[in-house]
Order: sequence, then C-alpha cells, then structure tokens
Amino acid sequence: MSENQRESARALDYANYRYYVAARFLGTFSVQMQSVAIGWQVYAMTGDTMDLGLIGLCQFLPFVLLVLPAGHVADRLDRRLILTLCYAVEGLCALLLLLYTLSGIVAVWPVFATLALFGSARAFSMPTNFAITPNLVSRGAFPNAVAINSSMSHVATIVGPAAGGMLYVYGPDSVYITVGGILVFSVLIISRVRLPGIIRAPEPTSWHTLLEGLRFVKSRPVVLGAISLDLFAVLFGGATAMLPAYASDVLHVGPQGLGWLRTAPAIGAGITAALLAFRPIGRRLGPWLFSGVAIFGLSIIVFGLSKIFLVSLISLICLGASDMVSVYIRHLLVQLETPDAIRGRVSAVNAVFIGASNELGEFESGVTASWFGLVPSVIIGGAATMAVAGLWKRWFPELSGMDRLPERMK
Repeated sequence: MSENQRESARALDYANYRYYVAARFLGTFSVQMQSVAIGWQVYAMTGDTMDLGLIGLCQFLPFVLLVLPAGHVADRLDRRLILTLCYAVEGLCALLLLLYTLSGIVAVWPVFATLALFGSARAFSMPTNFAITPNLVSRGAFPNAVAINSSMSHVATIVGPAAGGMLYVYGPDSVYITVGGILVFSVLIISRVRLPGIIRAPEPTSWHTLLEGLRFVKSRPVVLGAISLDLFAVLFGGATAMLPAYASDVLHVGPQGLGWLRTAPAIGAGITAALLAFRPIGRRLGPWLFSGVAIFGLSIIVFGLSKIFLVSLISLICLGASDMVSVYIRHLLVQLETPDAIRGRVSAVNAVFIGASNELGEFESGVTASWFGLVPSVIIGGAATMAVAGLWKRWFPELSGMDRLPERMK
C-alpha cells in the first residue's frame, strides 16, 4: 500500500487499532453496567439524592488530583501498558464491590472508597485513551477513528446500562461478577496492541513540564473555548446523575427502567456517531457546536418536566445526540492540533474538563436537588446550560463562527 493510500485508509484497516477499540468497548460496557448497579444499590440503601452526588464526587477528587501527572506519564511511558494496568485496577474495583455486597455491610462508605480507587485508574486511562489513538492510525484515518471511538463507546453505553439493569434483578453481586470477568478479557485484548517505536526527547519531571498542557490549551483560544464550553454545559446539565431518583420516585419504573434511562442518551449519541463516521461535519463547525449545546440544554428541561416514561426516553435520546456533536468537534480540535510529544498532557487537561463536567456535575446535581428539589434542580440545570451556550458564543467569536478546521490542522 502506497503512502497516499495509507493516509486515506479507514481506521479499522489497522490491526492494532482494532484490538484497542475492542478492549475499549468492553471496558466501557462493563463500567456502564457497574454504574447502574452502584446507583441503584446506594439509593436503595439510603434514599438520599446527596449520596448520588457523592458517587460522582468520590470519583472526581482523586481524578482531578492525578490527571495532570497522568498526562505526563502518558507522554513518557508505554501507553498500552498504562491502559492494561488501568483495566486491571478497574477489575479489582469490581471485585471489591462484589465482596462488599456479599458481606452484607449496610454502610455506604466502602462503596465511596472503592469509587475513589476507580477514579484514580480513570485519571490515568482517560488521557492515555485520548493520546494513543493517533499512534494507531494514520493522520488521514484519524477523523474516522474519532467517530468510531465515539460510536463504539456509545454503543457500549447503550447496551451496558440495559444489561446492568436486567442483571440487577438477580442482585448487584451478579453485575459485579460479570463486570470483573469482562475487564479481565479487556486486559488480554489490550495486551495484544503493539505501538510503533516513538523516540521522545528526555524531559525532567517538573512543574514546568506537568503544566505544558495547560499552557498549550491557553495559547489556542478555539481549543480553550471548545473544552470549556463542554465543561460548563455538562456541569450544569448533569441530569443523568439523578436518574436513579427519577426512575424510583418520578417515573416509577424500577431498575430495569433505570437501565433504559441510562441507555437513552447513548442511543442518540451512538446513532449520531455512526452518521459522523460516514458523513463527517466539514463546514459550519462553530454553528453545529453551539446548536448542539443549546439542544442539549433544551432536552434536559423537557426531561425535567416529563412524568411520562416514553417522553423522558426521547428527551434523553435527543440529549445524547446533541452531546455527540460537541464531543466529535472537540476531539478533532484537541487531537489534531496537538504535537504527539505533549499529547498526553494536553489530553490530561481535556480530561480534567470532562471529569469536572461529569463527576463534579453529578455532585452539583445532588446538591441542587437537596436544595431545590429533584425536578426544579434538573430544570434549572437545563436553563443554565442554554445560558452557557449564549455566553460562550459571545466570549469566543472565533469558535462560534468557525467554518472549517484551521489550515494548520489539516
């Protein structure tokens, strides 16, 4: 195959990428199963929405403390080895949750402690996942790889919660056993990946090198605007953290219904990612990005107002579809803009923003639900997300008016 042909190849033409995306799919699938079991188990034990928020906070605190050093590690060490160890630690977390369930302990702090360990593993896996894909495919195949990564992740997020909800009928222990087995298989698959030899200039570990990713992002207003837009939009719009309470107290659909509610955003995202894999967005990137965030906020408001299960599902599907547009554009901007030598550290900065928006957003949702009530807190969050879209459009005009990827990124 000639160099030109290689550059235009699809991502799945690369064997190492196929191993990687299979392992990532199984890892995401298992974690989504586990999240359903943890949320329902904790809420069934305490009935407190604040505890649902603490589930996110316990993962976020170690994540935010470790993710910048983890990005530096991803730039210095074998990225495949890092992912292998991360999957192994996540499997250990499933084992600890299984032992907790079988022990009959009624306190929830062991669950939170286990989630802190899980958050630590995620701190290393997230920037490494972002940084490793360009090492597995050609630059020409990279946009296709981004769409496939997102599509496979969202397919896993579609089937994972549903499978977790169905398995939960037999008890949370059945979910944790299954999750542990799948993660062992993920370790075996990712170990088959072989990375090309990459010569990296030796760098001493210092605050200067650790903060290189932050300096790079700050120097690129379009990248900064894209990832900060996602941060605050999802931070205020973290309605999914309250899904166990909605399933139990508003929609009255039980753990199986919770599984479908958690699956619904991934259905919308998965369909959108599949479309983007074949018909990528080439023009009017800025308007697409901001429209997606606005629809995301509107979908949250509809979900918050709904008391009909079908309407709730449709609103969550729309939420996932609109979020996928933002994810796709942001990943292209961050990864294609960044030199490989600092890609791990820049990916770590991106991971901080994503982790803050997800886990810290879950905590924010728990707090506002405790203050204002479950339904008002979700509606307020959706309105705040739409307000963020308006403010960022004004503060980052280069991003909101962007038509194509900048020339230097092609």
